[in-house]
Amino acid sequence: MSQAEELKTIVMNEKDIFERLRNGEVIPSDDPQAYRLREASYATKKLLIQMNNSSDPAEIRDLLSRITGSEIEESVAVFTPLYINYGKHTRIGKNVFINFDCTFLDLGGIILEDNVLIAPKVSLLSEGHPLDPENRHALVPKPIHIKKNAWIGAGATILQGVTIGENAVVAAGAVVSKDVPDNTIAGGIPAKIIRTI
Repeated sequence: MSQAEELKTIVMNEKDIFERLRNGEVIPSDDPQAYRLREASYATKKLLIQMNNSSDPAEIRDLLSRITGSEIEESVAVFTPLYINYGKHTRIGKNVFINFDCTFLDLGGIILEDNVLIAPKVSLLSEGHPLDPENRHALVPKPIHIKKNAWIGAGATILQGVTIGENAVVAAGAVVSKDVPDNTIAGGIPAKIIRTI
């Protein structure tokens, strides 16, 4: 191992893997803290099982607060099931509605601002992998930010690093790989701007 590789390993061991993810750092597959990602996911899964089997809105919000490590306002409505792989990198504003059967991969960070509407079967995927086959198992985190009053249509997929603008609409079934400006409608695969609202 070269001196540079040794130094990199020492730095990785000292700096928390979740902090590095929040900072947008690529996590190599051989990262000495990689095991912590799985441990955290299994801890989240335990809470998800409880949450997804509850029909009490207050209990659902309480469990989602525990999953995200942040307060979920009483104005937030979540129709379970909801699937989250970590949770602590998700922030949910006021008066947000999340419909049935959504998936949030949030190691890269997910922000839902106030009054966001998330339709059924929406996927918010803030993580990816390099195209290079040699490094394919590395984790590349990039945040997803959905701004105030945006509406994400049924079955849409929002990919890592995308910002959905204020009052924007993402059409059902769209795959969004680029930012959507405020007050626009985007749709298709890959999503393109259809018109201004």
